[in-house]
Amino acid sequence: MKFSLNFFFFFLISLGTISAQEAKPQLEAVVEKTTEAKPIANSLLWAISGNGLTDTSYLYGTIHLIGKEDFFLTDQTKTAFDKSQKVTFEINMEDMTDLSAQMGLMMKAFMSDGQTLSDLLDADRYKEVKDHFEKMGMNDFMWQMMERIKPMFLSVFGSMDMSGGGGLNTGEMMSYEMEFMEMAKTKEKTMGGLETAAYQMSMFDSIPYTAQAEMLYASIKTEDTGTDQLEEMVKLYKNQDIKGMMKMFAADEEGVGQYEDLLLVGRNKNWIPVMQKMMGNQITFFAVGAGHLGGNNGVVNLLKAEGYTLTPLNTRTL
Repeated sequence: MKFSLNFFFFFLISLGTISAQEAKPQLEAVVEKTTEAKPIANSLLWAISGNGLTDTSYLYGTIHLIGKEDFFLTDQTKTAFDKSQKVTFEINMEDMTDLSAQMGLMMKAFMSDGQTLSDLLDADRYKEVKDHFEKMGMNDFMWQMMERIKPMFLSVFGSMDMSGGGGLNTGEMMSYEMEFMEMAKTKEKTMGGLETAAYQMSMFDSIPYTAQAEMLYASIKTEDTGTDQLEEMVKLYKNQDIKGMMKMFAADEEGVGQYEDLLLVGRNKNWIPVMQKMMGNQITFFAVGAGHLGGNNGVVNLLKAEGYTLTPLNTRTL
């Protein structure tokens, strides 16, 4: 595997997406278990106004990795981006250009006490997981290091091209976060983050390694049989079908669903005061995983609950 800058970016921007592994790791979902979710329009782009704001800010739902032929930005999205003075991601992408910081974060991804994946899965399941990564191009040398990584982090690599950062280096795949980052640099906009990469990584310390290993195994099994599911996910995203995405990525009650409050709901709620402060200072374009938008505890409804007006700006359907 070639450790390129793109590889590190893909790893770091994908940390927040692991919660949907049973379906597909690239898109986050907030699932309402006990009450019917408040309705939300099908739109990736939202204008945020009211509640004392003097200028409109914007919220955009991303998919962290998508084929080049499926990537799109509407004219309204480009206009909203151009109007904004600051671009804010889940984590500050600009900080991730520091190689020493990247290496420090990578070290936090390893399991403690020298544990490896073979300590957590029975022999048959371990072999299935190892064979999966070998088929994707991971050699024995890389596997000796990778099997020491916390299993939920290892899930990030489950659908990657092991020879080049998931297709980002070849141009076959695109990342909305990386695209927005390059646009921000070109237009000399400031950048920010709603949380730190270190915080994202620390969340998984609360989940037992054995539970993470079972989730990894389940994600590998889905990956091996989930081509149709991936195509459906991309179709829903291109149609900006927030409700459809929420249904598709319903969390598994016996798997990662147990940790929904930790991985999803809590993060959404933590973001609101950060967003309020940023919007109060300057026009901000927020780019977060599309699954964070919908649901009673999604960012759209949480901002509405604080008194803001959220207006969908959807101009593209297929």
